[in-house]
Parts: sequence; C-alpha cells; structure tokens
Amino acid sequence: MKIILAESAGFCFGVKRATQLAFKAAEENCQICSLGPIIHSPQVVEMLEKKGVKVVETVEDIAAGTVIIRSHGITAGELADIHARNLTTVDATCPFVKKVQDYATLLCAEGYAVVLVGENDHPEVQGIISYTHHTEVAVVANSEEARRLPNQSKIGIVAQTTQSFENLSQVADVCLKKAKEVRVFNTICDATSVRQEEAREIAKQADLMLVVGGFNSANTTRLAQICRALQAKTYHVEIAEQIESEWFAGVKKVGITAGASTPRWIIDEVVERVGLFEN
Repeated sequence: MKIILAESAGFCFGVKRATQLAFKAAEENCQICSLGPIIHSPQVVEMLEKKGVKVVETVEDIAAGTVIIRSHGITAGELADIHARNLTTVDATCPFVKKVQDYATLLCAEGYAVVLVGENDHPEVQGIISYTHHTEVAVVANSEEARRLPNQSKIGIVAQTTQSFENLSQVADVCLKKAKEVRVFNTICDATSVRQEEAREIAKQADLMLVVGGFNSANTTRLAQICRALQAKTYHVEIAEQIESEWFAGVKKVGITAGASTPRWIIDEVVERVGLFEN
C-alpha cells in the first residue's frame, strides 16, 4: 500500500510563529493565559496548559499577568479592554489575519459596502468585523448567500484567510452584478491555497484520503470537504487512534494531508499507524 503525504501538511507560518511565541512566553511568565485557544489544535493547547498557559474566554476572566493573543486575532473591543487593565500582551496574531483587518478598515473608510467571505461565528471573522469601526459588514459563506445581498453603489470584498479561492471568486462574480464598482482583495493565505491545491491533486490519485487536524479547525474541515468532493472515502481525524483498520480494505494508495494547525508529531503518528494496515 502506497502512502502519499502532502508536502505542505502541517503548521503554516502563522501557526508556527504563534506556537513559538506561546511556548517562549510560557517559559518566561508564571502568570499567563491565552484569550481563546492559541491555535485550533486541542493537543497543542493541552501541552501549553501543562506549561501553565490557561485558556480564558473573556478579558474579564484575567485578573493580572500576561495574555497571549491567539493566531486568529481578537476583537478591537477585547484589545481595548486588555490595555485598560494594563495587562502585558504577547501578540501571536497571524500577520495575514492582520492584513485582512487593515483592508476591511480601508474599504469602510473609502465608502465601500464591505462583504466578508467567511464563517460568521469564526473568531477570525468576528475580529475582522470589529476593526471596521462598527460599520455594517455583510458576512457571506458562499455565492448563494451573496445573492441575497442588496444592490450597492460600491462593494468591497475581503475573505477569511482560510477560504478557498473558488469560493471567493464565485462571491465576487455575484457582487459584480450588484454594484457599479467592486473592489476585491484576495486575502486568502498563500499557504492555504497551496495546501488546498495539493490536497486536490492527491485526492485524485488516492483510493482513500486522510485529513488530519482539529475538528474545530476551519481550514482542516475545508480540506476534508475539498478531498471528499474528489474521493468519497475521505476521513477527517484528529489523532492516529481514530483511524480504523476496516477503512483500508482493498486500498492501494492512501493520501494524507493535514491542516495548518496540525503539529508534525501527530502527522508522523498517523503515517506510522497507516503503515500497520498494509494490504
């Protein structure tokens, strides 16, 4: 049985940077927490908790000390509350996420009706919205939702960094019919695009696809959706122990990819376990 492992599988630049900052901060601070999970990997979050990094849900839960700002970013209001409490911050926000925040702010300032392509309840999306100074932002998940938007004179479009280019392009096509002027910033992270394209190519070849990463990870879930559209036998797993032997009956080629928040050691454990099911 041949195993095809995606070269891009695992940590992206922003996640690697965030985890490095978090572990370094944990070594230097005895009173430290993160506002929300630093990345969408329960296993990494658990490792950080063992080093003293407590996950809190609101700024009000932080009495004192140092707070790590997660890779997805936080809202402008939360940041203001942190400064008001004179807390020390370690900003692990992904630079690509900050760029989306800046573009959304710019579009609002220049009078565009802002359309944000993404998942409304995702922390990255909520953070982006907050930096538009309370201007109404339309969050759409796909072109179908975009068709319900009202006509505008000017529409500006940005995307959650882990969206697919196809989805952004389809939303932009719809918006072109709703406004005389449409401005689009392609804010999808390059690592996301590369990972998605590589997953497509592997899924076309494989008899079975494994997508490894947190069940709460948007980019991992999207990878699974992309692979499943090409290979029905696609399984999203978080850890190696979730892989079942009966999946591999008659399988000659196994494709493996992983989300941007998946640590290498989990990927290695998955590869090792798959090797036990040689036909």
